[in-house]
Amino acid sequence: MDPLVRREDFDGWSQLVINRPSKLNALTVDLFRELRAHIELLGDDERVRCVVVRGAGKCFSAGHDLGDIADGEPVPSRGWHSETLRLLERLPKPVIAAVHGHCYTGALEVALACDFILAADNARFGDTHAKWALTPVWGMSQRLPRRVGIAAAKRLMFTCDMIDAAEALRIGLAERVVPLRDFDEEVEALAIRIAANSPFSHRANKRLLDATDARPLDAGLAWEVMESEGAGPDMKDRITAFTGKKS
Repeated sequence: MDPLVRREDFDGWSQLVINRPSKLNALTVDLFRELRAHIELLGDDERVRCVVVRGAGKCFSAGHDLGDIADGEPVPSRGWHSETLRLLERLPKPVIAAVHGHCYTGALEVALACDFILAADNARFGDTHAKWALTPVWGMSQRLPRRVGIAAAKRLMFTCDMIDAAEALRIGLAERVVPLRDFDEEVEALAIRIAANSPFSHRANKRLLDATDARPLDAGLAWEVMESEGAGPDMKDRITAFTGKKS
């Protein structure tokens, strides 16, 4: 039986592939169990310096499987999905959501738990909680306004409108849009560039950004000065490799 989330390892980076292409990668409890297991392993894997999350087949994911919801969807604990996405968000290495095709509701919540979204030009985004008389419990109400602003988040949540990649880029939901024909190549090139940089800096920068998000500027500046982790163990080697001069 094929895994519901497939891990693919490359030189310095890994890819988690949501793998229910016949169901447009709709998200179930069992799929989240596999996703969580991969996240937990990646956290301690020092060989991996960047993680890409993407979908198999035609799209990233059409969202939460409505059939799973209708069947009662037994979860291990209250808030378990949200907790899983927080684990993804707190991985001590950059995490990219590589989105092509559908990215709706629960799928958008997964993408928002990544550090940023790289979108193919055929990507479409939307939040349909209100269409089904649901309210978010995976993080939409917290991460979406932080990404796009409160007014844009309300518009998307109230209308349930689908937006294309160009609109996602305009409002700051997607960080970059590339042609679908070049998507795989661009995802790989981006992951390689990130993986080439210091894992110490990636870990320290994520901690710094998370700790100071939404703080007043002066408080954030003070935190940066007092809590900065300074130079990493690979600093001298990296500078020596660049300058050719040994200290």
